[in-house]
Amino acid sequence: MHVTAPATPRELFDLWAEVHPQDLPPPALVRHPHVAARLPRLRASAPDLFQVEEVGLSVEGRSLNLVHFGHGPRHVLLWSQMHGDEPTATTALFDLFEYVLRHREHPRVARLLSALTLHALPMLNPDGVERFQRRNAQGIDINRDALALQTPEGRTLKAVRDRLQPSLGFNLHNQSWRTAVGGTGKPASISLLAPPFDAARSDNPGRVLAKKVCAVIRDALEPLAPGQLGRYDDSFEVRAFGDNLGRWGTPTVLIETGPWPSPEPDEPLLRLNFVALVSALEALASGAVEHADVARYESLPFNDSKGLLHLVIRGAHIFGDAGDAFLADVGVAAALALRERKGASPTVVLTGTLEELGDLRVLGAVEEVDGTGLTVVPLPPAHIKEGDTLPLPPRSELALRPGLPAELVLLRPVKSAGPYRVERIIRYER
Repeated sequence: MHVTAPATPRELFDLWAEVHPQDLPPPALVRHPHVAARLPRLRASAPDLFQVEEVGLSVEGRSLNLVHFGHGPRHVLLWSQMHGDEPTATTALFDLFEYVLRHREHPRVARLLSALTLHALPMLNPDGVERFQRRNAQGIDINRDALALQTPEGRTLKAVRDRLQPSLGFNLHNQSWRTAVGGTGKPASISLLAPPFDAARSDNPGRVLAKKVCAVIRDALEPLAPGQLGRYDDSFEVRAFGDNLGRWGTPTVLIETGPWPSPEPDEPLLRLNFVALVSALEALASGAVEHADVARYESLPFNDSKGLLHLVIRGAHIFGDAGDAFLADVGVAAALALRERKGASPTVVLTGTLEELGDLRVLGAVEEVDGTGLTVVPLPPAHIKEGDTLPLPPRSELALRPGLPAELVLLRPVKSAGPYRVERIIRYER
């Protein structure tokens, strides 16, 4: 039975749990075998709706597959994971496929399918995905190979674009977890860009269309993530695919997924991607995109690529390599990393590094800790737990410095010259 398709971004946000494939692992653990296994099942579930075509092979011989659906006159191309360690949108594309499959008879989805022909290439860089690295197996950044075309993955994307001549492309990425919105210190959970096609950042009808699509996405997402939408740097990059597709006649919309302020960020970020894609495609199908206000895109604050830390401890006592204790903020930067252990399934962990010490008032954080009255020291090798009391470690074991693993203890003095209580242990994966 088909559930009534939602009409608002909030309803789409809530619907995500229904359409999200429950058998997929977390986005960072989705590998090429998951994609290769799901696509034939997708086609078999609705052969009159989905077509799947192998359009190329990666350096190491993994298939690059293009999913076609819809039968409208306007062709749209979407691709994900040209950087292997940027996984969110690959799963979001499968959420989109499932939404269309389940709600194809609803007038909103039927209109989308009759107005658009969609072509989606999930996981453009499967060799990089296998290594959880940005570059492909040759060590080349595919997104800087639009002109040299030395990667088979880049040549495949160029050939698909040239064959289909889509009127719009969606280039789907993840960005650094240090990215904040402007000078706000808030996480840039989604950043948008209508890439320029020349160094002057000129407009033409295609780029204006991309800006309007970005405006639609902003209007859809802003109530769901207030203050957490940014604009990606719009400098012209002569080697990049987004910029060159605009020169070749296919304007693009760049969607960069960033940090989310919760211990489990995957689900809210997937929901935002799902809402962004469905809202943009519906606006293209209905013609509502033509009435979007370009100023809504152009007024988005630019990204601050170093404006966010994962954790900041504010105003604590710390020790450097020399001298007495002093008051400072302690900042930890975090990143996802793949860990493979013998005899166990791969896992993705959050690694942390002591990144900044001092006055960090201009930097935001996913989590902030009030360090008033606390002393922060490196985690000692001896086993301790929160609530324990212990003397202050020797001076040689107290020094914090940027670059250390983020393994810290927050201590509160019990007496003016006595033992300390362990208030909190902070330990990221190495």
